Amino acid sequence: MSATTARRTPTVVKLGGSCLDDLAGAWWDDLARHAQERPLVLVHGWSKPLKRLSARYHEPSAILRDRYGNQSRWTTPEVIEDIKTVSAELAESVLGRLERRGVTAERLLGSDGLVSAGEGERWWWREKQLVELENLVGPITGVDPSALKNLQPGHAYLVTPLARNAAGQEVNTDADRAAAAVAGATGARDLVLVTDVAHLLVDGEPVPRITARAAAEFRDKGATGGMRKKLRAAGEALERGVERVVIGSAPVTDLLAARTGTVITRT
Repeated sequence: MSATTARRTPTVVKLGGSCLDDLAGAWWDDLARHAQERPLVLVHGWSKPLKRLSARYHEPSAILRDRYGNQSRWTTPEVIEDIKTVSAELAESVLGRLERRGVTAERLLGSDGLVSAGEGERWWWREKQLVELENLVGPITGVDPSALKNLQPGHAYLVTPLARNAAGQEVNTDADRAAAAVAGATGARDLVLVTDVAHLLVDGEPVPRITARAAAEFRDKGATGGMRKKLRAAGEALERGVERVVIGSAPVTDLLAARTGTVITRT
C-alpha cells in the first residue's frame, strides 16, 4: 500500500461503552496522533451510560432472549430516545477531547442514512413462555459509506449505531457488529475493538494472535458474553475485506503495532 493510499484508508475503532470513562488523557493523545495520519471512524457503545441514566436498565427484564438463545436489549421507542440522550452526551465528550487535540470531529447517527437493518426477531422468552413482542432491533443489512462525506486525515466521525429498517423505523443494533459493517463498507484495513480487557483469553491465557477460523471455534465453544459478540463481529469484518481485527484495552497505536491485545487475521 502506498503512503498516499494509506492516508486515504480509514481506521475504524469501536469504543466500548463500559470502558470510555477509563480512557486516560494519554490514550486520547495517541488516538489524535493516529487521526492526523488516517481518516478515523469511531463507533461507540452505550451500555454503561444507559445504566447510569435509569435504574430500569439494570433490571433483568431489560434484556430479552430469543428462541435461538440470543440476547437483546428490549428496545421500545422510549429506549431509542434514551439511547439518543446518552449518546449525545457521550458525543459531546468524545468530540471535545479530539477537537482539543487538533482533530475536527462530527457525530453521525447510523439511522441518518448510514446503516440499514433488516426485520428483527419477533418471538422472545418472557416468564418461561415464547411471546410475540415488538422489539426495535434488527440485523445490519447494509452501510452506505457516502454518508461519511469527509473521510480524510485530521477528521473523525463518531457513529451512534442505530439503524433504519425497511419500514422507516429507527432500530437498535449491536455496536461491535455495526463497527465491523462500517469497516467493511469504507475499505478499512484495520478494525480496533477497544474494550475493558487486555486480551482474548483462552483457557485463562492471553492470546496475542489467532486466525479467524480458530477464533470462530472458540466463540462457539468457549467464549461468553461480550467477547462472544466481539469475535462474531471480528469474523464479519474479515469476511467483508478488513485485513485484521485487534481487540484490547491499550492505546490504538500499540494495538495496531501488536505490542499488546489480540490480533485476528483471516489466515
